[in-house]
Amino acid sequence: MTTKTLTVVRDLLASNKQAATAIRQELRSRGILGVNLLSSPGSGKTTLLEALADRFRDRYRMAVIEGDIETERDAERIRAKGVPARQITTGGACHLEARMIGKVLGDVPAEIDFLFVENVGNLVCPASYDLGEDLRLVLLSTPEGDDKPAKYPAAFLSADAFVVTKADLLPYLPFDPARATAEALAIKPALAVFTVSAVRGDGLDALTAYLVEALERLRSGRA
Repeated sequence: MTTKTLTVVRDLLASNKQAATAIRQELRSRGILGVNLLSSPGSGKTTLLEALADRFRDRYRMAVIEGDIETERDAERIRAKGVPARQITTGGACHLEARMIGKVLGDVPAEIDFLFVENVGNLVCPASYDLGEDLRLVLLSTPEGDDKPAKYPAAFLSADAFVVTKADLLPYLPFDPARATAEALAIKPALAVFTVSAVRGDGLDALTAYLVEALERLRSGRA
């Protein structure tokens, strides 16, 4: 009797990719720009979204899907700005997956321009999961230190833009924006780079323009 050993290699993320592709097609068909925000906990993702809500008011419509292990605190902050927000609590999972987004996509208003997904605070796991977004922003706050891009390269390699947050604290912290930017660009030279303070408004004009330009490109391509 002859025994044959077969090695089967299967993409463990295949189902996620399929779900992400469906989400991307749905959003594009509706002319909505999907934006995924990745960062460590406390980097200022929600504060940045609050600032963008103020910037977009009366010009562009946005909605937010919030990802957290527990609580609806971030979603409540976004709703207080008059922006529709849907909370996903993962119950312990360290990242969002496309199937989670797909389950709540029907709750997202149809007539919006931007759908932001605030991922679970983590620079490791979320980098591996496509959520059907067209843009991925990776945030790094000044209190975290300027050495993080080299420590967490996958997050920066998967991103379209690198956003240094809490720039108002730069005078008080040993954070070198040039070093952080150089490390990030060494990983992915095509990264767009922004330095912002959501509290003071520094750098928000440039970031807002970048998002609007991406929306216009998406709609132009759809047309």
